[in-house]
Amino acid sequence: MKLSPFWLCVYFLVPVSMMVQGAHPRPPGITEGQKQIDQPLEPPMEMRIRKLNVEQAKEEADELRRLANGVPAQIEMVTKNQYPKDLTENLKRIERLAKHLHSEVTP
Repeated sequence: MKLSPFWLCVYFLVPVSMMVQGAHPRPPGITEGQKQIDQPLEPPMEMRIRKLNVEQAKEEADELRRLANGVPAQIEMVTKNQYPKDLTENLKRIERLAKHLHSEVTP
């Protein structure tokens, strides 16, 4: 069985060309997305240095201490079925002061 050079080329080149055509083209959205992924990252934002108002922080810490020191006595009254009218307000104020002080001293 003798094969001519033409048939040999067809025999070897047709499967190769079919493989190339068989590769799936990428949809345009994927290539655009990959371009966005490959873009260099922006430099991180510089941290803004906040100045702490020391006097205000000391006043708030003192108020927080004063309110917190009164809580055990008020809780003791609650266990005796005597509910102090300012307990809820004091606890809310303690929470607000603690949150504010926390936000002021943490970077």
